[in-house]
Amino acid sequence: MIIKNASHEITAVKPIQYPVTGFPEIAFVGRSNVGKSSIINTLVNRKSLARVGSTPGKTRQINFFDVNGEFYLVDLPGYGFANVSKEMKASWQNLIETYLYSRKENFLKMVVMLVDIRHSPSKDDIIMYQWLKGFGLDTLIIANKVDKISRGQIHVRINDIRKVLQLDDAEKVIPFSAENRFGLEKVLAEFDNVLSIPGEEQKD
Repeated sequence: MIIKNASHEITAVKPIQYPVTGFPEIAFVGRSNVGKSSIINTLVNRKSLARVGSTPGKTRQINFFDVNGEFYLVDLPGYGFANVSKEMKASWQNLIETYLYSRKENFLKMVVMLVDIRHSPSKDDIIMYQWLKGFGLDTLIIANKVDKISRGQIHVRINDIRKVLQLDDAEKVIPFSAENRFGLEKVLAEFDNVLSIPGEEQKD
């Protein structure tokens, strides 16, 4: 896959505001400090398409990014941020749940769940992954911040993530770095696999 252009399409807080183009969608979920916005910027080769907040938990809406005029990357609110009220957490959860329910049948092709490769998945990560599987969604795990560990640690950390999340052999975990683009081609290849874009095979 070659990403030629990307732009912010719309910010939504309820389904009536979602895009109506019919483009397929790939959604991103992860803890508030996992680097979700930085990963999206790296994937589309843009420095500030998705806003990187200095304070974790900045994303409080759903942001849709048009990629190549063919599909959307969807930035969902981060979870697991401690310094917010229970009411705010419930609001973010409702945003995510409503999006998944309303888009999973016709638009949502994959959910990318982000974890920090340096640490075992948290309780929130485990709950989120089980939740996604309960929806029957195709889920890809990206283990970000691989630049923060040695190459020799990568295999060990990936195995730990697989064990804690109880992944089967068919479920993929891709080590990734938003800093040096490690793993970029593998992630884009996964996008190719799930997106049905006319003519995409000929482009490659």
